[in-house]
Order: sequence, then structure tokens, then C-alpha cells
Amino acid sequence: MSQNSDIVVDRAKSQWSDLWKKEDYWAIWLGLFILAVALCVVMSNRPSLDAKSGPLLNTIAQEKSKPFKTIEFYQAKDDLKKVAGKDVSFLKTVLGFLATPGAWHSNPLDSLYLSEEAAKQANAKIQPKLDELKKAEADALANAKTAQAAAADVMFKDEALNAKASEAIEAWQKAKGATGKVAKKIKKPFNRYGSLIGLGLGLGVLVTIGACFMGYNPVKFFLGFLGVYVVCVLAQIMGKQDVMKGWGMNAEIWSIIIGMLIANTIGTPKWLKYSAQVEYFIKTGLVLLGADVLIYKLMAIGIPGIFVAWVVTPIVLVCTYIFGQKVLKIPSPTLNIVISADMSVCGTSAAIATAAAAQAKKEELTLSIGLSLTFTAIMMVVLPAIIRACGMPEILGGAWIGGTIDATGAVAAAGAFVGPKAMQVAATVKMIQNVLIGVTAFFVAIYFTTKVHKQAGEKVGAMEIWHRFPKFVLGFLGVSIICSIICSNLGADTATILIENGTNKVGGAFRGWFFALAFVAIGLTTNFRELKSYLKGGKPIILYICGQSFNLLLTLLMAWFMFYKVFPEITAKI
Repeated sequence: MSQNSDIVVDRAKSQWSDLWKKEDYWAIWLGLFILAVALCVVMSNRPSLDAKSGPLLNTIAQEKSKPFKTIEFYQAKDDLKKVAGKDVSFLKTVLGFLATPGAWHSNPLDSLYLSEEAAKQANAKIQPKLDELKKAEADALANAKTAQAAAADVMFKDEALNAKASEAIEAWQKAKGATGKVAKKIKKPFNRYGSLIGLGLGLGVLVTIGACFMGYNPVKFFLGFLGVYVVCVLAQIMGKQDVMKGWGMNAEIWSIIIGMLIANTIGTPKWLKYSAQVEYFIKTGLVLLGADVLIYKLMAIGIPGIFVAWVVTPIVLVCTYIFGQKVLKIPSPTLNIVISADMSVCGTSAAIATAAAAQAKKEELTLSIGLSLTFTAIMMVVLPAIIRACGMPEILGGAWIGGTIDATGAVAAAGAFVGPKAMQVAATVKMIQNVLIGVTAFFVAIYFTTKVHKQAGEKVGAMEIWHRFPKFVLGFLGVSIICSIICSNLGADTATILIENGTNKVGGAFRGWFFALAFVAIGLTTNFRELKSYLKGGKPIILYICGQSFNLLLTLLMAWFMFYKVFPEITAKI
């Protein structure tokens, strides 16, 4: 038997032990554990949730038969939004512990504690405006009721009265939306000190269990994790400063900045670096991300969104990689593919999956993520401004944002700047694009194993490709498929209550913390001198700018063509 065959056999024998010794698998187990607990809690409380939602769904179904959306229809819809699995007592408590620091302006401690008196003082400036809007909303509702009653008196058979009622109801909805925007600014008292301490200890125990099986010293890992967590909380606080947040300097960017400042000034202590496990944290977050990639949600905007995400993205990825290799002649193909995937697919999530598949160096991943976060902060401010200045339709602007801005959270924020329809389309396009994380990792693993890293005369079999393939991607895809099947069996309305506004709210909150921990760990383990050689000649920056420029142009063209030329009937229904 040849040496290569012996290696393959040894790898095959180690597959079972990998299930509890490798971080890829522990990322899957932790993600599944969190989601499974949340799902069990939600499902055990389903009878009470169904009792609340049942009458509302019946009202909505009855009102749909009328020639326009009635007051009762909208009221039932609003009440249905208040029925959510996340409000189950246990999950509500868990989400309280998972809450991040609050916003602040001049005193960082305001992000951790807000007294009732301070909340009243802050709200004093907002309350008069809110009261004024509430009165306008009440007047609009009264007008809508009068108009609807007039239409109902003739059994909704008078088209003129129906149109008048519909117009009055739309005016009421607009007034209600204005009230809601201001109401969101009302501050409620909170105390984050206890919850953040409890969260740190709880997360520490959770990740240390996996670390112990992977061969780490549990005491050293737990103490080191607490240090990483403290830095993470500091970054979260900095990311909530009003001015910084407005400029796109979010917690993710601060996580890397603070971590790098520590690493490149006093130096990251060994006890802290011991637990700064970038891939362990971010892979767990990516598995949790799979729960948000629901197939029935992907079809919400139909074929146009699929074309924007699944046709443009591979073209941009391949073209950018070829441009980096043939034109810029970037020395490292792994750096090239990680930046190309990061920029074209969905930012840091795609970067970590691609880096694992291509076996990229840590410094290459760090550089890619740094570029992604920097340009994401810029684009989430600039792109909505361009869309609004040009008078671009909301749906087109949303598709453009969803297909080009890297981070999912930044996509939702940028879409919200443009409008509610833009946010819906942007988030859905990005969700469709997220599916490509696993697909990209799969093909990158095949390409780099059989072409880039293949030695002369070496025979590469399926076992070698499997060895290279990042296993946590299977967790991401598996969670997505399982949650999609559950949702399809529940039906759209029940799935929204139990899964989207229940299980996934908990999973999403945990995911946010795991990603934040990963970004801090990246900063703590990165030395500027190690990055210097990769930035030589500015080629990575040129690659990112050129690739993103191509991405912006092609995505806009595809979105316009699909939404407004090929499938205008689908666009009209959004």
C-alpha cells in the first residue's frame, strides 16, 4: 500500500474521533444545542400561542374577502405581530441576558444602566412630538372608520365609497407609521450589569465544554475566555456611541480595532490568546446563521431575487479571482479567493468558510475581514444616499443593497434608510445569497485540492476533498434544511410566530455574540507586521475595489432587468 493510501486510511479512521475533537463539529453541536433548546421551549408553549393567534388569523382571512384592506384587517395584522415565541417566559429571560449594551452619547456607562429618572428626562424631548402624532393617528383612524362604515352600509358595492375608504385607511396607516418611528425612540430603564456578567459566565461554560473535548485546559480556557469577553463588551459599548454608529463604526469594527491595539502595543497576554479561538467562535455563529436561511422566505420575492443573488454572485466571484491572478498577479491564490468570496458572496461569513476550504493563512483571513468591515461601513451610508438622491425605486434600491453590501445586519440597516420595501427586498436577497456560503466552500475545496495545491504526480481522491471541506458548512446547510422543513409543515403564519419570531430570535442573539467574540479574537491574534507583507503594493485593496465596482454595476443591471423588464408582475406584488 502506498504512503498516500496509508494517509487516506488513517484519515478515515480518525473521522469518528473528529466528531468530538474538532472545532468544526463542536460548532455544529453548540449551534444545534442552542436551537434545539429554543425550539423545544417554543413548541411546548405552542397551544397558548395558537390560542392567541387563531382568532386573529380568522379575522384576517374573513377581511381578505372584502374589496379593500379594512381597519380590522390591519388591526388583526398588528396584533398578530405581538404574538411571538420569543415572548415565552423562559426565552424572554434568555433574551434579556443576551441583550447588548444600549446606545449612549457622552457617558459610556449610560450603555449599561439607565434609571427611570434618566429615561424620563431623555423622553421629555420626544414625548410632545409623540403625543402630537398619536392625536393625528387617532383623527386619521376616526376618519377611516367613518369612510369604511359608509362603504359597509351599501355592502361594499359602491366603488367610489370603497376607494374613499381605502384612501382614508391608507392615510391612517401612514399616520400610524409616523407614530411608530418616533415611539421607537422612547427609552425604557434598563440595567445591563447583571445580565452581561451572567452571559459571560454562561457562554464561558458553554464554549469551555467543547474546548475541553478538543484538548484545551478547561480552567485556562475559561479564564482566558472571560478576558476575551470583557474586551468584546468594551467593543460593544464603543459601537453603540451615537456619532460613531451613525458613521458606520459599529461594534464589529471596534472589536477588531481594540483587539489589534492590545496585540500591537502591550501585546496579547498568553493566557488571553489561549482562548482567542477565532474559528471556533465564528463557525458556531455560522451554524446558527443557517436557521435564518429559510427556503419559503427565499421565494418571497421569487425568481428576480434568485437571479440577482445566484447568477451575479458566481460571475463576480470568478471574474474577481481571475482578475487578481492574471492582471494584479497577487502572489497568494488563497488570499485572492478569500477576498473575492468575501466581497462577492456575503462578507465575513463567506470569508471564513472559503478560508477553511482553501486552507488560507490566518493573516489572509484577517486582512479580508478588515477590508470587508471597512467597505461595509462606507457602503451602508453611501449606497442609500445615492439611491435616494437618484430617486431610484425602493425595490430596485433594496435589491442593489442586498446583492452588494456584505454584512446581513448592514444590509437591513441600509435598506431601512431607503424604505420598508427596500429593507424587505434587501434582506431577502441577502438571505438568498447566504445560501451560497456552502456552495462556494464546496467548489473552492474541490478547486484548491485538485488544482492549486495538487503536487506533481499526486492523485487526489474524494477522501482528500472531504478532508479539506469545512465540516461546519454541513451544519449551516443542515440547520437551514431542518428549519425550512419545520416551517413548511407549520405554514407561513405559524412559522413566523414560532420560528422566525421565536427560535431564530434566540439563535440570532447568540450568533451576534459569537461573531463579536470572533472579531475580538481576530484583533487579539493579529500583528500589523504580519499583515504588512500582504498589503505590499496595495494589491488586495485594488482587488476589493475593482471587484466591488464590478459587483455594483452588474447587480444593479441584473436587478433592473429582472424586477422591471422580465418579471414586472412579481415586482408589482411586493
